[in-house]
Amino acid sequence: MRADARRNLDKIVEAAAAVMAERGVGAPMEAIARRAGVGVGTLYRRFPDRNALIAAIGEHYVHSLAEALLEAAANAPDAWSGLRGFVLWAANPGRAALAASLAELPDETFLDMAEFAVARTRWLEGLDELVRRAQAEGGMRADVDTEDVVSLMSLFACHPADLPAHVAAQPVRFLHLILDGMQASAATRLPGDPPESV
Repeated sequence: MRADARRNLDKIVEAAAAVMAERGVGAPMEAIARRAGVGVGTLYRRFPDRNALIAAIGEHYVHSLAEALLEAAANAPDAWSGLRGFVLWAANPGRAALAASLAELPDETFLDMAEFAVARTRWLEGLDELVRRAQAEGGMRADVDTEDVVSLMSLFACHPADLPAHVAAQPVRFLHLILDGMQASAATRLPGDPPESV
């Protein structure tokens, strides 16, 4: 694909992600085309139906997770700060709204897509590496598993409707409290086992 065509495609996917974050996966294709600054015909030439567009948005979202994780790991003063910053970034209301919209879709919408599977594996492996680094450096409690972090992100970013009303009213406050509890300095013996792989 030519560079200008790739830029145009990326612009459409980014616009679609923004509109679907605001209006859900059923957002009108016309609104997406308007946000991208293209005609509806151009949109349909690139994506023949809504499912094709949603699949592209899913790939875009998981790639953005992988890239943000790499940036957090590289630029933070230590692994725990990078991990904490990444979780807060992922749970930002705009990104969380998109994640929540995508989470409403059946798993098979994305899991049969090779690109999506590769990107998802990449960010999960990167997350696991960052968790282990944070624990090795002494910043993060040793009895927290990567799946605990994934479950936390899933709840606050993908399934905020499942939060109790008083938590949903101030999600960032409660997320900070939970992250504080993951620090090694706050550790008391943790009951139970980490959740199964999600």
